[in-house]
Order: sequence, then structure tokens, then C-alpha cells
Amino acid sequence: GTGPSEPSKEASASTPESEAALKIFTTLDLAVHNTRSDCLIAIDGYVLDVTDYLSKHPGGASIMLKYGGKDATEAFEDIHHSADARQILKSLIVGKLRAESEATKLEAANREIADVEEQKSRMRRRPAPAGEENKKSSHSSSDTQGKVRILYGSQKGRGKALAEKLASSWEGGAAVASMADFDPEDLPKVKNVALIISTYTDGTAPEPAKFFTQWLKDARHDWRVDKKILSGTNIAVFGLGNSDYADDYNKAAKDLSESLESLGARRVLPLVLADEQAGEIEGKFAAWGSGLPDAFIKAGADSAAVAASSKIGLSGSSSSSSVPNTAAPTPPAAVAKEKDGGKEGEDKEAMTPRRNKKNNVKEEEENKQPKADGDGLVDMEDLGRVMVQQGNQNRGKGEDEKKLNGKAAAATAAAPREMLTPALRKNLEKQKYKLIGSHSGVKLCRWTKAMLRGRGGCYKHTFYGIKSYQCMETTPSLACANKCVFCWRHHTNPVGREWRWKMDDAKMLVDGAIEKHQKMIKQMRGVPGVKPERFKEAFTVRHCALSLVGEPIMYPEINKFLDLLHAKSISSFLVTNAQFPERIRQLHPCTQLYVSIDAATKDSLKAVDRPLFNDFWERFIASLKALKGKNITRTVYRLTLVKDWNMQDVSAYCKLLAIGLPLLIEIKAVTFCGDSKASSLTIKNTPYHEEVSSFGLEICKTYSKMYPESERRYELACEHEHSNCILIADTKLKVEGKWHTWIDYDKFHSLFQEWKESGKTFSAFEYLAPTPDWAVFGAKEQGFDPDEVRVRKKGKKAKADAAAAAAAAKEAKEAKEAQK
Repeated sequence: GTGPSEPSKEASASTPESEAALKIFTTLDLAVHNTRSDCLIAIDGYVLDVTDYLSKHPGGASIMLKYGGKDATEAFEDIHHSADARQILKSLIVGKLRAESEATKLEAANREIADVEEQKSRMRRRPAPAGEENKKSSHSSSDTQGKVRILYGSQKGRGKALAEKLASSWEGGAAVASMADFDPEDLPKVKNVALIISTYTDGTAPEPAKFFTQWLKDARHDWRVDKKILSGTNIAVFGLGNSDYADDYNKAAKDLSESLESLGARRVLPLVLADEQAGEIEGKFAAWGSGLPDAFIKAGADSAAVAASSKIGLSGSSSSSSVPNTAAPTPPAAVAKEKDGGKEGEDKEAMTPRRNKKNNVKEEEENKQPKADGDGLVDMEDLGRVMVQQGNQNRGKGEDEKKLNGKAAAATAAAPREMLTPALRKNLEKQKYKLIGSHSGVKLCRWTKAMLRGRGGCYKHTFYGIKSYQCMETTPSLACANKCVFCWRHHTNPVGREWRWKMDDAKMLVDGAIEKHQKMIKQMRGVPGVKPERFKEAFTVRHCALSLVGEPIMYPEINKFLDLLHAKSISSFLVTNAQFPERIRQLHPCTQLYVSIDAATKDSLKAVDRPLFNDFWERFIASLKALKGKNITRTVYRLTLVKDWNMQDVSAYCKLLAIGLPLLIEIKAVTFCGDSKASSLTIKNTPYHEEVSSFGLEICKTYSKMYPESERRYELACEHEHSNCILIADTKLKVEGKWHTWIDYDKFHSLFQEWKESGKTFSAFEYLAPTPDWAVFGAKEQGFDPDEVRVRKKGKKAKADAAAAAAAAKEAKEAKEAQK
């Protein structure tokens, strides 16, 4: 059927007058709207068009598609939904569901069963004869009777890259496809399948693989589906995951393997679970890929294409490959049948089953001992041998699988490893990071470059009086405990719940950061517009933004790091993601301490931050309480607004304010950093500056109403329109009617030194400085320093002028209403 028309405003509001105008849907009418491009559901008697909302649903689109064309009332009520979620429902209403007799409902149920039966019956049909299959297009998913099919399910593209790498070593025999493009009904037609899948949020399959994996899961539990339907299919599954996600570690791969085996598929190699956190993906993948051809041959794959392809292996690829070019593992067929070794490093025939029997007792004895390389990974020879053992013992049920996935971890447990693997280093360096030691980095901020040229400073210049061209952006820990949807580094940094890496000395990190920062400043010499006096001053770092990426307070020597900065008269702006409350309590004074408040409720915080900790909410609240006790430091809540994600519940944000009582609140629109496979955000999720300002004003008003006796009274203090950012401050910073959000940095360093030497405490109010008029909220400059020259990109001036005019008109209207 055709999709419903756009819901009218009257329907969305669900007023009594509009109730009669709503379209009436029968159960059968509703049932046909069950696709991604046309999806209706019913809740509490109302019909909702959720087609455009699928991509925005915090729980993912698949759960809503599951109830497409159905009454989802019971499922909706089973899960606690916030008032905001129920408010969203109203905006999606397009009709009402007609109350029907039991007979009509039975008719609809029978119709649904008939549709499912037809779908399942197609899957029960056996593959067409080989002669007929050969007549089909080479692009068909069913042309793989004699080929190996490599399927991947990937969110960020790594699975795809590995699949293509594997296929490139498989001469003329392997076909690669995304699980999103492969019909699971065609699996019985494929004899040999290698599957590579990553695990995404909450242990789910990545979005492109959700239909594929869910279809198999449904078929597995459907009594109408023959549980030996895949008995003619040989499989091998490789999982990509991160062990820091504990119970969710590689869950998608485990579930996929279990579903396939439950439908009769024969596993020819053990399920391999590779840990990104341990840096073992390349090593395990090389061993797994090298063993595949012989494993498929041993399982009975009699295709000439597969047999021919066994002459080339991943381990014999060129040295430019990201897979280590070490000695190839002994082929499973060779060990299982002939116990034949061959020369170490014999790459050309690495995957060819050897037919000659030799007396190789010495090599066999050596092969019994696992070997670890320089990165602490179990040697691929050992991994290959475990796979062989698995093939000889009922295809991997039991102990061998534990050996395969556990030996690398055991080998790395003896000594701390470096946080930055070669792959991570390459990725971060590509993004222009200057890496320091084994876990730190520094990068030149665009505002540093802009202010060197007299083109304006960052919001910290406007709010707190720093000189942007003397600010260094760095971090002592590139690792983080979250994978936020708006991460501006596209999740290329490591993650972790605790520090378990090799640790570099704090002095080396501080000195290294300054040295690399100065080298980047030096590269600005000769750039058009750079002011000579500023260029000279820029070599003296006066401010440090510990907000580059990662979680700085994870670093065990963070206090020593801060003390070294202050000893060099460098102010510190430290940002934490509120997952380590004990570290916040132990923290030495810093110039300004931030806590990121990315959402106001438990559910929305989980959806936005995607935290590693199961008790993330308890840690979050404990961190806010710890912040409240840091009176010696200027404390800040930092809100990043993501439209349609975390801008709904103002009162919930106010409740969080009452817990931590921050002196300042920064509210900034999310920065869209381009399309990322790791996030579904688009430019539409970035609110306008006027929306950010309105949100801040609502925070101030609502907090005053909810907590009239609070020691805090918040008002809009500053704005930086260029960064789409505003500052809310406690009115205690308004001295004799003038805002004092700027910082007297010399006074801070003097107070800190006295605290360091004698333990004498001090207050955040002791190092205030007056805020210039141009920086105050509502000023015509909108936070842009008049001593700087604003350079607009071509074609944007008209838009900027129009936006400024609209803002001025809105301000005038609000002032008039206030007078009334």
C-alpha cells in the first residue's frame, strides 16, 4: 500500500477537535506498512508514522521495524519511556486504530502467518542444479556453489577492508559482499562461507548487518524452519570486538555463529574473537585467513576454484600489508594428515596441502611451544595449530576454542603493553596528531592559527581571557571510557575502563608536548597574515587545554602532570567525562575543571555516550557530587547539544545542576565533523546559535523555579557566536553589576604555589578578572573580539548578516515582552 500523508499539526497535537479528523486504520490497513521506507505502528489506539524517526530512535531502527504494521502498545509499555519519549509519540500520530472484533483480528493473524509461511517456504527449497546456476548473472548471490563467499558486517569499514584483503589472496574463487546486500535466504545455495562481523553498541550487530543476523536468529527459533537447512554449508566466523565492553565483547560474532550452527551449518574452523583493545586483530586474522582454504577442502569442498586458491595465503602477501609478514602457519590439512612441517618462512606454498612425508621430529617438538612476538601476541604458528586441533576435535567445540581466543590475552598479561598500536599510530598521525611517548598527543588548534593571523580567538578567549595563540591542546591519555556519537575523532582513539598500559613519565610528556607544539608553531612562519609579535609570543605556552581527546584523568600521574604545567606558569583547563569519581576527588587544583554533561537521563546518556561501564549512571552522578566538593577550583558543566538527541528535558538538566552546583555552565552546539560510519549524526543534528541561546535561557529560568533556595543563581553571561557557544554563570561572578568571568592567571599561579608549598587553601573567587563588554551576552559583537578581523568565507556574508538581523529582531521582541 501507499504510505500515509504527512501528519497535520492538528493531528500531531491530538486536540479533541482533531480526533474526529484522524484517519481510521483497520488492522489489515496497518499491516501493509511494515518496511523501512513506509513504517507505521500502533500504540494505545493511535497509529504513528515512524518512517522518518527510525534513524533517530535511540534503541536503533530494527526494534521499531520489528513492530512495523503491528500494535506495539504492550512492547512500548514493557520498557520505561520518559515523558519526552511520550511527547514525541504525539508528533507522529497520523490516525487511529479501529477497535475490531476477535474474528477480524483472527483474519489478520492468519494473513500474517500465511505471509510468513510463504517466506519460509522459499528458504526450504533446495539450490537449483549447478547447470542452471551457471546461467545466472555473476553478480547473483546464488552463483557461489563452487566458490567461497566472504560476507562482512561492519560499521566503520574495518570488516570490509579485511574481507577484501582475504579475497585478494584467494585466486579466482572468492566473492565479497556486505551482509546488507546478501539475501540470507540464499545461504543454503552457498557451499563455503567466511563471515567477518564486528560488534556495535550494546552487543548488537552493526547496522548494515542487523537484518541478516536478525533473520537468522528468527529462523533459528522458528519451529517451521528445517533446522538442517544449512547442512550443506561450511562456515568460518571471525569476530571484531573490544574486550573492555565485558559481557558484550564480540557478542555479535558469537550470536551469528550460534545461529548458523543451529540451522545445520558446519563450522570448519573455531570461532575467532579478535580483541581491538589488545591489538591482536591483524595477527589473528592472518592465521585465520591462512587456514581457511585447507579447512574448506578438508570439509569436503571439491570446487576446483577453491583447490587452486590454496596456493596463496595472507601470510605470504607483500610487506606493505598491514598483516605481519612472519612465517606462515602450518596448513591444517598438512598437519592433520601427514604431520609434515617444511621450512620456516616458506611463503610460496604456505597454504598448499603437502603430500610428502618427512621426518620432522625436531620442528614438531618446537611447534608445541607457543611463541609471542614483540607486541605480546601469540605467534601465528600457535594459532594455526589450535585451529588444526579444532578441526580434529568435532570442529571446535570446547577447549580448543578457548585456547584460540585466550592464549593471546594470557601472553599479554605478563607485562603492560603500549596503548598505541602501530595501526592506531598510523590513524592518529594521519589526522595530524603529534604523538608523545606511548599514550599521549598534541595538536595545533585552528583557533591558535587564526589568532596568530589576527582573525579572532576561540571561545575561551571570549569567556576567560586566554590568548588563543599561546594555548596548547594536548592530552596525557588518548584512551577514553566512552564512544560518544559526536566524538570529533570518529572513534580512532583507544578505549578502556582502567589504566593497564605502559606508563610514560609526566615530565617527559609535558616537555614533549611543549616541544612538539613549538615545532608546529614554527611551521606557521611565513604564512600570510601571521603577526610577527604574536608569532614570537606563541613559543611561550601560557595555557593548556586538556581536552584534545580521551580521558586525561585516567593517566595515573595526572596530578604530577598538572603540577608541572603550573610550575611553568601554564594554566590548565581539564575536561573529564564523569566516569571516574574517585579520580576527581583526588585531583589537585587546576585552573578550571570541566565535567561533560552529554545528556540528562540515564537512557539518553547511554544512547549518546555509549559508555563502557555497566554502572555508568552511578559513576556519572558520583562524579557530579565529587565536583561539588572542588571549591578550590572553578568548576564547569559542559553541555554539548545534539538536536533530536539530548535537548528535550530541561528540568532533568536542572536536577543535575543541583547535584554538582557548578560555578559555570558552557553550552555548545555539537560540531558536525563530516559523515562517519561510527555515528549516524548529520548536519541537521547541529542546532543554530539562537536555539543554543534559547536553551540556555530556559535552563536559567527553570532552575530558579525548581530551586528557589539554591545557593546558585544562573544567568547568561557570555556568548561566542562563531563557535555556537554560550556561557552561563553564577551571579556571584557579577561584581557591582559587571561580569567577572575572566581569569587573573598570575594570581592563580601565585595561589597555587602557596597551596603547593604550605597547603593553604584558596577560593575560585580569588582569581577573578573583569569580562570586557564585547564578550558579554547580548553585545553587538556576539563574542568576537573587536581588535580582531573577522574573515568570512565567500558566499556566507549574506547569510551571516541575515542571521544577525534575525537575532537582533528576536532580542528586541523579547525586551519588549519583558517590559510588558
